[in-house]
Order: sequence, then structure tokens, then C-alpha cells
Amino acid sequence: MNKIETLKHYFGHDTFRPLQEEVVDAIVNKQDVLMILPTGGGKSLCYQLPSLLMEGITVVVSPLLALMHDQVVALKANDISAAMLSSMQTLEEAQDIEQQLRRGEIKLLYVAPERLTNSYFLNLLHQLPINFFVIDEAHCVSEWGHEFRENYRRLSLLKDQFPSTPIAAFTATATKAVEEDIASNLGLQSPMRVRGSLFRENLLVNARHRIKDGREQLLEFLKGHKDEAGIIYTLSRKSTENIATFLQGKGIEAKAYHAGLPTEEKNNTYADFVADRVQVVVATIAFGMGIDKSNIRFVVHMTLPKTLENFYQEIGRSGRDGVEAETLLLFSASDIVQQKMFIEDLPDTPYKQHAFNKLDSMIRFANSENCRHQSVAAYFDDRIEACGTKCDNCTAPESEKVDITTAARMLLSCIVRTEQSFGLHYIIDVLKGSKEQRVLQNGHDKLSVYGIGDEYTKNQWLTIGDKLLELSAVEIGEFKVYKLTNFGAEVLKGAHKIDLKKERLTVQKASAKKKVSYFDDYDVDIYDKLRNLRTEIASKKGIPPYIVFSDKTLKDLSSKTPQNKEQMLAVHGIGEVKFERYGKAFLELLGE
Repeated sequence: MNKIETLKHYFGHDTFRPLQEEVVDAIVNKQDVLMILPTGGGKSLCYQLPSLLMEGITVVVSPLLALMHDQVVALKANDISAAMLSSMQTLEEAQDIEQQLRRGEIKLLYVAPERLTNSYFLNLLHQLPINFFVIDEAHCVSEWGHEFRENYRRLSLLKDQFPSTPIAAFTATATKAVEEDIASNLGLQSPMRVRGSLFRENLLVNARHRIKDGREQLLEFLKGHKDEAGIIYTLSRKSTENIATFLQGKGIEAKAYHAGLPTEEKNNTYADFVADRVQVVVATIAFGMGIDKSNIRFVVHMTLPKTLENFYQEIGRSGRDGVEAETLLLFSASDIVQQKMFIEDLPDTPYKQHAFNKLDSMIRFANSENCRHQSVAAYFDDRIEACGTKCDNCTAPESEKVDITTAARMLLSCIVRTEQSFGLHYIIDVLKGSKEQRVLQNGHDKLSVYGIGDEYTKNQWLTIGDKLLELSAVEIGEFKVYKLTNFGAEVLKGAHKIDLKKERLTVQKASAKKKVSYFDDYDVDIYDKLRNLRTEIASKKGIPPYIVFSDKTLKDLSSKTPQNKEQMLAVHGIGEVKFERYGKAFLELLGE
């Protein structure tokens, strides 16, 4: 079979997505490749298809067992021989896979980077016909990336050990500096470099200041995603459990996932989520990288991520099937404080300043009033037009702004007059003329700033304090003490005007979001029946439902309602292999 026939037979696609064909051709022509393409852009096919077109075995280096396992299950479901070697297997299982490799019965072998530093395994590879190596999640190679891993750095040994074997490296996110670091460390020889646009047109991106603990905003958001799969990211193990319990109390199928849970419980939660038995997982970032589930319809961040790379990769878990998905970031100034405290604990190295710079970029993004997609793209050195309809900033009505310069100067003056020795809540107590014993004992009721801030509520003063923190007019020292920066001193002298969106001073509940209809062009009832059949088949076969057919395929089926094999093969994502396995059951249902 040629590449187009192979593409249709195994993967059910009639055409390539943008950039895929060029990469496939380069790999088949034994050229080194470095591809940077957003999650959902179809990177996996770029190396799975060439493997089928070439003699020999493809070795795929991947960072997470869960990710490798999902890929192997998906490949086998498409009748492609694949296996993984991991520390989870028994000696007998590993030996069995080794024999299959020697007999040429495996096309794609998935391994963790640690295995490539094992002399026995390297010796085995030298005895096998390796056609090319794949480095997945290649940003882990770079110490300037957001998920640097020492074992990935050692992959430079591949070009030493196998100088004539091509390497194809793939990642969803890399700045230009990270891209250069990957190419240099892996020793890529005149690689074909492919950088896709970072614009994910099926993602609706929102960011809002968190009101209190954000739970009411979360519930309002989830009303628009009833019975849909999603991930809610939060910073601590405790908050994952608290939020999961809160959602369960509201009748939402939710489970917590974090590194401190027993392995069996984590595995069960992961399996339930992948199999659509649980709709929502509340997780720390430990849950992120291994998810290969295509029908995640939303991602929520309850706190500010530490980098834009983390944020972009995590929201990229949603909408991998190309159907519309929505993301929400809730953040506050307290998140900034917490993230800075984490960085302060790092040893004094260039990496520490690098971490501060990355956090500053994340803060600017969260507070930006520019197009969200454009801001992310610019960070990764990509230039795109404003999205127009796919983020909160582009769809928001023209916001009225309030001049809070006088209030900001009051607050800064109070910080100075209390000798930069107190936290924000205490400063506000002084401004509002509190009779708290601590204020009176310190004699701060005698200050000229005492009681001058009564026109604002405590919550409004907290918002003004947040704005000054976001602008770096103040910084937080030890014991959460507020201090002026050089910029803050200039604001105090009247050198800068400070504006704030009017709605931020009016504490309000998040407005109910209009439900985005994904079903404009197909029958919802038919779709639901097809989804139930998919779940039934997946359960019997012991595989995740999205591996049977993606949401996009079910949508196409319910729209076209094919009545025979020929018509069914014209549906997105259905090739000969999928039809032979599942076609009859779906045709019978559609015939009804």
C-alpha cells in the first residue's frame, strides 16, 4: 500500500492534516526531523504512518507509562503491532516482547528514556533493524524547558551509538531557545524543522479573577458542560480532594487525583476517566502529561500555573478530537505570592531567575486584555491574528475603566506610614479606621491615613491591592509583609495613572455562560445512542471508548447516517480495520 492507502486503511483518514505529509515524507527519506505542533495537531500519526511504510522497528521514547500504554492500546485497536517495555512488566513479559522483536513481529516499541541508558537494552537494539528513533515530548530534553528531565538530556547517546539512524523529535511547545537546545543536545543533523501555528481554533480560552475560592464560578462554568468529560487543575493535594468532595455534593461525578494517593486508587481513577465512567477529574499537574483521551471537553485551572508552557500543555488536553472545547483560568494575587515563594526556595542558579521570568510571563497573560490565543502564540515566537471569537478578551464588550490612582496612592502611603511591616488586611484595617486592638496598640489610629479609605469596601480594597501587586507596584516579603517597589514609589508620587476594569470593583457572581452547541449539524438523539453503543463495545473489549470511535466520528456518523460499508468508509476516522471490528454493530443501530 502507498501512504494514502495506508492512511485510510489503518487510520480512517482520506487526507493529511497540515504539515503531516511533509514530515512523513522526510522520515521515510531518512532525514532527521524536529516538529513543534500543538496538542491535537496529529503528531503521533507523523511517526506511526512512516513506521508502517518502512522496513524494521521504530523505537519511541516517551516520558510516562500511562501515555505509552494508551498509545499501544490505540495502535493495536488499529491492527498495528506495538508494544511497550517498562519496569511494570515481569521478566517473562519482557522476554516475550524481546523474542517478538527478534522475530520482526513488532513495528513500534515504546520505552522510557531511562531504558536507553541500560547497556543490555542498547546491546539488544544493536541486534535489531531499527528504522528510526522517535523522541516524544522532546521539550523534556531542554534545561530551559518547563519539564526538563535529566534522563532526556542523556538521549544524546543515540547519535553516538547509532550515527546513521534518523531521529524524529516531537513536542507541542517550545520557544526558539528550547528548539535550539533540543536540536543541539540530540545532535540532529540538518533536521527538517516544522513549526505549526499555535492557534487551536476549537479552543475557547477564558481567564478571570477568582472570587473568594472560585467554587461558585466553577459551578456556573460546569452548568455549560453537563455530562461532559473534563479536568480541573489545582495546586495542592488537599484542594483536589476538597473540590472533588464539593462537586460530588452537587451531584457531579468527580474524583481526585494526586501523587499522594495509593497507586491502585490513582490507576482506578485514571481508568474510570478514560472509560467515561467518571466525568470530571480534579488533579494536580501530575495528571496532565499522560492523558491521550480525545473527548475531553473542558479544562479548568483553579489557580495560576507557574508557566505558560504548563498552561498551554494542560489546556491542550481538551478538544484533541477537533470538536469545540472550553478552558477557564481562575487566578488571584495570592497565587502569585505562592508561586514566588516556591521559586524563592530554589537554589540560587540562572534557572531560578529563569523561573521568575516565566512566572512574570504567566502573570502578564492572566491579566492581559489582548487576544488570549495571540498572547500565547507571541510567547512561543509565533505571530497570529487576533482570534475574534475564541477567547474572553476578543468576545468581551468594551470594558469601562475606573481611575483608581487616588485609591492606589492612599494604599501605598499607608504601607509606607506603617513602616512596610504589615500585610494587606492590616493595611486595609488602618485605611478603613478599624477599632481592632492591634491597630490601636500600634498607635496607627493616630496616622494621617487612618480612616481615609471608607469609600471602598474591604473586598474592593483587596482588589486594588491585587492590581498593585499585578503591576509590581508592591511586592510581598517574609510573613506576607507588603513593601513598595521602585515603580510603586513613582505611583505614590503621582507619576503614573492606574486604571481598573469597572466590573472588578463590583464583586459579582460569574454570569452563566451560554452553552456552546456542538450539535448544530447533527442529530443529538442519534449521537447519544451511538455513544451508548460505543461505551458498550469498549466495555466488552476492555478499551477506552474514544479508541473505538472519537466524538468527531460519532458526530459524523449521526450526521451522515450511513447504511452500508461504502458509505461508512466515507465517515471521518473509519478505515477498513475499524469497519471490520465495529462497523456491523453501528450499521445495525443506524439502520433502526
